[in-house]
Amino acid sequence: MIAPAERPLRIALMIECDGPGGAEIMMLDLATELRRRGHTVLPVNLANGTGWLGERFRDAGFEPVTFTLHRAIDIGATRELTSILRSFRTDVVHSHEFTMAIYGAAAARRVGARHVITMHGGLYYANAWRRRAALRWAANRSDALVGVSLATAKALRQHLGLDESRVHVVPNGIPLRIGLRDRVRKELSIGSDEQLIVAVGNLYAVKGHAVLLDALAMLRSRAGWRLAIAGRGEEEARLRAHADAIGIADRVHLLGFRDDVADILAAADIFAMPSLSEGLPLALVEAMSFGLPIVVSRTGGVPEVVTEDVEALLVPPSDSSALADALRTLMDDPMRRHRLGDAARARARRDYGIATMADRYERLYRSERR
Repeated sequence: MIAPAERPLRIALMIECDGPGGAEIMMLDLATELRRRGHTVLPVNLANGTGWLGERFRDAGFEPVTFTLHRAIDIGATRELTSILRSFRTDVVHSHEFTMAIYGAAAARRVGARHVITMHGGLYYANAWRRRAALRWAANRSDALVGVSLATAKALRQHLGLDESRVHVVPNGIPLRIGLRDRVRKELSIGSDEQLIVAVGNLYAVKGHAVLLDALAMLRSRAGWRLAIAGRGEEEARLRAHADAIGIADRVHLLGFRDDVADILAAADIFAMPSLSEGLPLALVEAMSFGLPIVVSRTGGVPEVVTEDVEALLVPPSDSSALADALRTLMDDPMRRHRLGDAARARARRDYGIATMADRYERLYRSERR
């Protein structure tokens, strides 16, 4: 007979956005690992999204459901979500990000399920007192509030006025993947003597891709490098125009959304993450797992993941000159590239595996509320 503490759980995983992004990919990976451990997982998101995440869940053998949110405060949406959770016989509701944190807290209480909130690093909730009050309300009616980094947890405590013991830290984890190096290099006509710099992230201003272009413009007289950015978003046209204006458009590849990120990372020689703000970026951890030498902005939870000149070179956000210097350093020093890449791979596998993350969440799902 299975002891009560070891009984498989029925877990609803909820997120408000269903487009391609780090939080969405993390939720899919977590769901897959939880199912492997014997739990039953129900993915839940809003009905008015893109459908990308729901399709990925269906491809992985899950049966996702949606509910409709007509306005910011929608009692009907709470009733609909409550009905979904009651029909699923939910033990645990795990809500990701602001909107699902609020509605998850309300609906979980109605069905008698435990509630865990994970915030991935965005500060949307902090910009208005009503959102701060709403998230504090949800946190006070939940069994655990999680930040994906120490920096994220600190911001939650400060903005919500919570005691340190009320906010947990669970770093995002990744499954180990492998990729094919030659396929993407052939697609982009990258020569064997050229260094491919890769960035992965949605094309939003906060990701700092314009800073990366400015840094590489300082290196345009140097032969032998190309840049590929995987991601889609509102900044695409502006980035294309900017690359053309600063004279590097012929060496820049904006790839749009890609499902083959493992192959793109395998094709890379250097990974760059010029973000202006981050929580704990999954793209960084995945680049580490591929053993890539990394240049990354010192922002948010990044310094918790990599140490300067041990697993990466860290530069100030928005500092294109410092970014150019760091990229030049890696281009010129193959021994340093190998040393940083080997250390990054070892740390990613030790500290940021999907199993480690799932272990921590399982403990929160079952633990008594503090």
